[in-house]
Amino acid sequence: MSPERAAIAVTGLGAVSALGPDLASLLHGLRTGRSGLAPPTRLDLGDLPARPVGEVGSLPGDPGEGGATHRLALAAAREAWRDAAATGDPARIAVVMGTTTGGIGESERWYLATRAGVAADPSALRHHAVCTVTAAVARAVGATGPTMTLSTACSSGANALTVAADLLRSGAVDRVVAGGADALCLTTYAGFSSLRLMSEHPCRPFDRDRDGLSLGEGAACLVLEREPDARARGARIHALLLGSAVSCDAHHMTAPAPDGHAVHAALIGALAEAGVAPSEVGYVNAHGTATPANDEAEARALERVFGASGPPVSASKSFLGHTLGAAGALEAVITVLALREGLLPATLGTEHPGPDAPRDLVLGAPREAAIRVALSTSFAFGGNNAVLVFGRSEA
Repeated sequence: MSPERAAIAVTGLGAVSALGPDLASLLHGLRTGRSGLAPPTRLDLGDLPARPVGEVGSLPGDPGEGGATHRLALAAAREAWRDAAATGDPARIAVVMGTTTGGIGESERWYLATRAGVAADPSALRHHAVCTVTAAVARAVGATGPTMTLSTACSSGANALTVAADLLRSGAVDRVVAGGADALCLTTYAGFSSLRLMSEHPCRPFDRDRDGLSLGEGAACLVLEREPDARARGARIHALLLGSAVSCDAHHMTAPAPDGHAVHAALIGALAEAGVAPSEVGYVNAHGTATPANDEAEARALERVFGASGPPVSASKSFLGHTLGAAGALEAVITVLALREGLLPATLGTEHPGPDAPRDLVLGAPREAAIRVALSTSFAFGGNNAVLVFGRSEA
């Protein structure tokens, strides 16, 4: 099979989230229905109102390795790389990461201290650029191939996986560590607060009374390689990335087009690339921010693709909060786990689905289901949409 026709295997998984420091903690939280949303403890909010967030309990790694986003990314990447048990020419290993904050949290502290007349170490600013996150991951896994950093707001992590698959299919590299990472910081917290998009309660995706999102932080990485290569070395394949697609509706800086036409285009495009019919999809991990406009546009697009009685749908942000640049990668990992474990996570907090909600919303408790194909959807400010199609790996 030529590289451009090869399926893409997921051979490594790593995750850090509000549910815990590793993949096992994430899976346990999904099984038990434990919410990771609680008042923030690390941010000095000043006059800003305290809202529930998905905060990582204890930052992993060494402070000398960089800021919070870097440490989250490194923990997820190292776990995924160990899981993949991969070797090979470092020049044939690429790293593609999505992030929106980079080292902003450390830059904030430097700026606030300097403004207050306190001498602050300017070396904190060397981690400010988003590309430094990707560089740190590349050093950690020993990759000397291409490195790319994507910052397309909340679809960054999903877009990183799309680019990674393109690199593999082109034959440019043999293996890619791809994912996303973002830490909570005052810039994003204050920004979403000023937009009045944050709920006083843990978010309730697709609920008739939903009133906003909950922010979060975390990181997830996946190790991707061409399926024939993975099978040749006897690797464990968690799932297959069958296809993906991106679109941009360019409707508004922060609001999606209400009719969901560009979301629909991404859904149809991803299914077409994967060679999958809508009737074959057994689960959708929805973007599901719990903001009225986003949920409505997504639900309309899903109904347009799948009809009134579509596949089961759930929203991971009810567990983790909206982790921005990490969201697409974390939710991709959860979608892979759904396929591998036969487990569809519930949508926490949602008790009264709105009239615009998907008809088969997984509520209350996780559902067991042996699914073969699943979608992960990610939509972002500026109308940046991404959809990933995963399939179960057959031994």
